Order: sequence, then C-alpha cells, then structure tokens
Amino acid sequence: MTYRINGFQHIGVAVKDMDSSLRFYRKFFGLDIPFFDSVAAAPLMKVYTRNEVITKRASMILNLKGGCAMEVIRATSFEPKGPVFEPQLGDHGIFVVQIKTPDIYKSHKFCLAAPEVTPTDITERATGEKTFFIKDLDGNNFQYVEGGDWYTNTEHHSGGVSGCTIGVSDVEKSIALYRDILGFDKVVLDEIGNFADFSALSGGDQKVRRVVLTQSNIGGGFGKVSAQTTIELVQSLARTGRMIFDERIWADLGFVHLGLDVRGMKPLGKVLADQGFGFTCDSNDALDMGNTKVHCTYIDDPDKTWLEMIEVHKVPIIEKWGIYLNVEKRPAGKPLPDFMLKALRFSRIKD
Repeated sequence: MTYRINGFQHIGVAVKDMDSSLRFYRKFFGLDIPFFDSVAAAPLMKVYTRNEVITKRASMILNLKGGCAMEVIRATSFEPKGPVFEPQLGDHGIFVVQIKTPDIYKSHKFCLAAPEVTPTDITERATGEKTFFIKDLDGNNFQYVEGGDWYTNTEHHSGGVSGCTIGVSDVEKSIALYRDILGFDKVVLDEIGNFADFSALSGGDQKVRRVVLTQSNIGGGFGKVSAQTTIELVQSLARTGRMIFDERIWADLGFVHLGLDVRGMKPLGKVLADQGFGFTCDSNDALDMGNTKVHCTYIDDPDKTWLEMIEVHKVPIIEKWGIYLNVEKRPAGKPLPDFMLKALRFSRIKD
C-alpha cells in the first residue's frame, strides 16, 4: 500500500481564553461549525510537554464557505504562556496563518470597523494576490489573502484557512520534507529579496528567501471544502532565527502544529523514518474518542516545527442524527458526497 497526503486538515492554535477566541474566529473567519469540543488528557504529547501528561480543551472548527479547519486548544492543567521573546519573520515555526477571502476590500472594511483588531493596509503578495494582516486576541498573525474555489456561498465575508508561513533555517532541507515527501510538489514562488507585503510584520524588512509550495493533486473527504492550500517557507538571510516555542511546550500560546490529512499512515511512517523524520507521537492504529476514530502521529520538521499526521477512520458529521464519516474502505482521494458535507451547516453556531 502506498500513502497519500490530501493536504491541510487543520492548523492548531493554543489560546489563553477559549470562549473569547472561538467567538473571535467565528466573527473574523467564519469558523462557526464545530466537529468536537471536549476536555481530555494528552498522554501522547508527553515528548512535547516535558514528559508530563497535560490536559486540554480542544475544539475543531470549520467554515463551510471554504478553506481548512482550525483546532483551538486551551491547556486546563497549567497556565499557558506566550513566547519568551518577540518572534520575527524567519524565526523557526509557524509565524503566519493565511485566511482566504473572496473580496479583500470587504474583509478589510469589516476589520477596520471592528474594535478588536487593527488591520494593516492592503498590499499585493509576492504571488500576486491582494492581502492584509490582523492579529488575534493572543497576538498571532493572520493574513487575509484574496482567493477563489469556494464550496458554498455563506453570508460571511471570509473563508477559512488556506495556508501558513513557516520560518526555517535552511530552505533546501525543508523542501526535502515538504515537497519531496509530504506532497507539496508544486513551486509557486522561489525568490530572494525584501518583500513589500512582509513590511507590516515584525522583522519584515529583512532580506529573506521565500518559497511557496502547493499541491498539484488535492483530494480526500473534505477536499471540496479545503481546496488548494499552500506552505510558505521563509529563511532569513540577515540573521540566525530562533525557535518560536523555545523554552515552552505544546499547548503554550501560539500556532502549535500543522495538521495534514493522510491515507496510508504505515507506509508514510516508513518513508519518513528512512529520511530521518520518524514518528514522535503515535496512537498506534485507531485512537478511539467515542464516536471519533483516528490514527494520529507527529513528526518534527528540520527546525522542530510540529507536524501532525491524521488518518481519519470514523468521524461524526451530525452526531445527533447518527450521521458519520467512515473512510476506511473509501478510495484515498474520493471526496465526501455533497449531502453529507452540506449537512454540517446544521451544527453551525450563531452569536
């Protein structure tokens, strides 16, 4: 059996105030459909939590307009802390998460009118799209990027997650993982310079090498909703970067991981191990969480950025109606039927 990576499943973000952050993400990104919201121990994460079992509340949320999900996490067994220094562009880890929007000017107008955020001016991304940045309640960088390929036409001005920017120490070493193994095989951009669209970010005036990768072959159960996703690798050529989670643990504040949708976890694990990226956390087959069954693993990228691999076996679509997604016997790239995807709207939370 071979493996397939369908693309992003979600971005994990750890926050200080769970309920306030969930409202924020509903308001600004339309992430109003929860798959789950529960409190549980995280014994598999001991390798990233100083060998202690922590507990956390986690909620997976989606915007049915289009884009990927976010997993919002709040530690419950300890008080999470922010970075021990001010992260800059090129520091190692997930520094920015992209949110796609059909109308950049409508999203910008919405943000200008909102007291919670101070949007930057609209500029043009190096890849050609109109863009601007905001920060969430914990100071994390989110970037609206004008995009297309929408699944439904909801009233919200924004879509969901479409990509992320990861700081790396050596682009070539990182490409060997993200492009050659994880399937982000299409190079959209590879340039060196000072970039105008980065100028609003801390450290955004420095010279960097910037590589944007995407997939030439997306798919999977939620492929119609998630659509095209991108990974942007940024290497500072002006200074030595520092790991954003230096002196901190998983579930401290910030973008804690990138989650990828996998079919064929065991053959993927062999390929990764052979290339020096062996699993650090492995649920060893199906992790049973009530009516949800998944196989979860983690790896570290060359700069210790945490990447989660998720192979879904069974997940509730509308639990109260007994509608579940069971993908064990489905073709790896086959999308879910529209009636099942669109039924998710009945779980929408309205403020």
